[in-house]
Amino acid sequence: MKTLNVLVIDDELALRHILAKAIEKAGHVVDTAGSGTEALEKLSSGEFDVAVSDIRMPDITGIEVVDRAREKGIETCFLMMTAFASVNTAIEAMRAGAYDYMVKPVRNEDVINRLSQIADILELRSENKVLRNLVMATNENQCRMVSEAMARTDRLVKKVAVTDSTVIITGESGTGKGVTARSIHENSLRANAPFIPVNCGAIPENLLESEFFGHAKGAFTGAHKAKKGLFVEADQGTIFLDEIGELPLNLQVKLLHVIEDNSVRPVGSEQARQVDVRIIAATNRDLEKMVAEGTFREDLYFRLNIFNIEIPPLRERLADIPILTEFFIKRESKKLGLGEQIDIEPEALELLKHYSYQGNVRELENIIARSLILAEDNLIRVTDLPTQVIKSGGTAPINGEMLLRDQVRQFEIRVIKQAIDEAGGDRRIAAKKLGLGLSSLYRKLEGADE
Repeated sequence: MKTLNVLVIDDELALRHILAKAIEKAGHVVDTAGSGTEALEKLSSGEFDVAVSDIRMPDITGIEVVDRAREKGIETCFLMMTAFASVNTAIEAMRAGAYDYMVKPVRNEDVINRLSQIADILELRSENKVLRNLVMATNENQCRMVSEAMARTDRLVKKVAVTDSTVIITGESGTGKGVTARSIHENSLRANAPFIPVNCGAIPENLLESEFFGHAKGAFTGAHKAKKGLFVEADQGTIFLDEIGELPLNLQVKLLHVIEDNSVRPVGSEQARQVDVRIIAATNRDLEKMVAEGTFREDLYFRLNIFNIEIPPLRERLADIPILTEFFIKRESKKLGLGEQIDIEPEALELLKHYSYQGNVRELENIIARSLILAEDNLIRVTDLPTQVIKSGGTAPINGEMLLRDQVRQFEIRVIKQAIDEAGGDRRIAAKKLGLGLSSLYRKLEGADE
């Protein structure tokens, strides 16, 4: 069952202490407030999942507490208690935004059961959100590789996914470390809980602690509203810390404490909150070297490096290029609104298979996106590929003879250059004379020595 942060609100000292003790015994974190005013002050921190509140109190009523909390954007779920049972009281509490109400004297067992129901609802909301995201992503962001190198990676993913082990994924930029992390999560027992990806290098250093662990209202200038933080958002699920090598040393210490204590303390708050989060980290940097240089903590490195998965670069798994090319053509065509089937000529695919891909899978994706914009007649041709890809194929002889596609390309370039010369350097006139669109003429000249 999900651990809840609960605030018990009642002006009767004995009642709130007895109830708080029972709730704490059931495994939840509990605080108390003796008035509506004190309750609003504590609720403004944004730390409480549920408030169990009396309706009749001397300063402000429990219903007013709900009203004011909602006005301030506080998302705490309210369970009301009243000694004045009536339909009107119940309706008023529900209209104010309360989850439910109970009639005093309340039994501790009944309150615990209601809290259990609320915990299930909160988990279900999170689960539904994740499932919607998974449905939207199905078949759009997944591509099954065929190379032996990636088959080994898949076996490691399946082995570690069913455990709760911390995982670190290494590999060059653009190899698909994020896709691998998501695959681990989706094959784990946490699959229906949140998957929260975080790019550690993209968050300004002065905001890192607040983003990771949350903050209380008023914790610093601009903190007009309490924030839960990414670790709380990922509770019961997985947090993916991409580019973990970019974390500054002070945050590395605090991350180590989270791993060891399974709790986070929001900035400006005195109350720690328990979290149950699986950590998957990724980096393209040499963490062992960083440890030796003193820029990455050795104890954090050993905490993270329980199970390592290294993603090989694309140039070491050429068998994946055709299937990735087909996958990206389908996906990018859909993004661009190209309704018809787009194909790629064999010569163009051959060039893609022998390109070096310093940017790995991400670079191939960008190449396909660019080529689709240039493609005509629903076909990606050699001339639609970027210059660096065409040049990488060169015009090297095979068995002493130049490839036909290279001979045709050189002939095309000679004819176009001659037409430009005859048109006095005016490429628009040359294109018209050759029966080409001006953009097609420019594409055919790409990579040619001017």
